Amino acid sequence: MAAAFAPAELPPNRFGEPAAGACRGVIAGRDVLYLPRHGRPRHLAPHLVNYRANLEALRAAGVRGVVGLNTVGGIGPSAATGAILVPDQLIDYTWGREHTFAEPDRLLHVDFAEPFDAALRRRLLDAAARAGLAAVDGGVYGATQGPRFETAAEIERMARDGCDLVGMTGMPEAALAREAELDYAMVSLVVNPAAGRAENPFDMAAIQATAADGMARIERLLLAFFEGLDGG
Repeated sequence: MAAAFAPAELPPNRFGEPAAGACRGVIAGRDVLYLPRHGRPRHLAPHLVNYRANLEALRAAGVRGVVGLNTVGGIGPSAATGAILVPDQLIDYTWGREHTFAEPDRLLHVDFAEPFDAALRRRLLDAAARAGLAAVDGGVYGATQGPRFETAAEIERMARDGCDLVGMTGMPEAALAREAELDYAMVSLVVNPAAGRAENPFDMAAIQATAADGMARIERLLLAFFEGLDGG
């Protein structure tokens, strides 16, 4: 992506240390803050990411909207390997993660019927079209605990539940963004068929190659996204 980024210091907050490796830059005249949720170098397993500290750090830094990028396994027919999806729903199968900003003396209820911001999703889909990229509008993201991959039986259950994608980082990130009043949407890159849905044996090298190619396309999408933003 045609942008120069410099390291950004995100101080600890009441929820702990944000992931290391944040950087700031300007894309198409827009200030952008990038926070790698797994840290840099990449080392944090999905269940060990401090999602609360990350989202609180973004909010404190003045961020108003968050685009969560993730690589996923494909379950549904729209989620072929290499496909880019902008999900519109999710199901949470995680457990034990710090999943809310609510505290014992502060009851916090938020409407989460539609977990992703509709306007932000539309901007991302329009950007994909301008970039000449095929992006699937919608899909149900199933968030699992990790760090292991799922069993074939677990994927069958998720398929019956209506999931199109399986990933490990979408929750509680999406819910925390809603609590923090940050617009949030996801761009999901399918890098492999989910367990029990592949004709060939599991191949990590092939997954990494698909991820590298797909992220280059997502960079094009994001550049078009920032170029298409109006106002301040």
